[in-house]
Amino acid sequence: MEDREIINLYFSRDESAISATDSKYGALCRKIIKNILSSDHDAEECLNDLYLSIWNKIPPTVPDNLRNYLCKSARNAALSMLRKNSALKRGREYEISLEELGELLQTDFPPDSALEEEINAFLGLLEPPTRRVFVRRYWFFDSIKEISASSGFGESKVKQMLKRTREKLRKYLTERGVKL
Repeated sequence: MEDREIINLYFSRDESAISATDSKYGALCRKIIKNILSSDHDAEECLNDLYLSIWNKIPPTVPDNLRNYLCKSARNAALSMLRKNSALKRGREYEISLEELGELLQTDFPPDSALEEEINAFLGLLEPPTRRVFVRRYWFFDSIKEISASSGFGESKVKQMLKRTREKLRKYLTERGVKL
């Protein structure tokens, strides 16, 4: 089913919109949520909360890109549940990713909008393969092994790419007067 058709189901308040969303994007949303939450039970609860949230937001919201809208919503829902359930329940990849970035950024996550804008501008300067690796690690919280498998790069290359990109980000932010 095409995204436009799924959105139209939401607008007509047809409950099959949720099953159509789950059929097309459920696996992706589950993966994002599971990378952040360590518990299968919490992940499933979060996915249900996500679908309820989407049901309540569409309409009036009309996503330009349903896939991106769902990914961002899934990530935000999982992060919200993680904060709610306390830091003791952090997902392993989430925790490792934030530790890696924590060496660079001495700020709470999610970043404030000014820092977020600077990071987005930096990402726009990166070569597409480097940007994909960085985003997969620090936005989707994928493991090094998963990134390696999907990108075709060896795990050591992925680690090196991430290290160099963090160093470039540190330099980029410092040059723009962002306190680290």
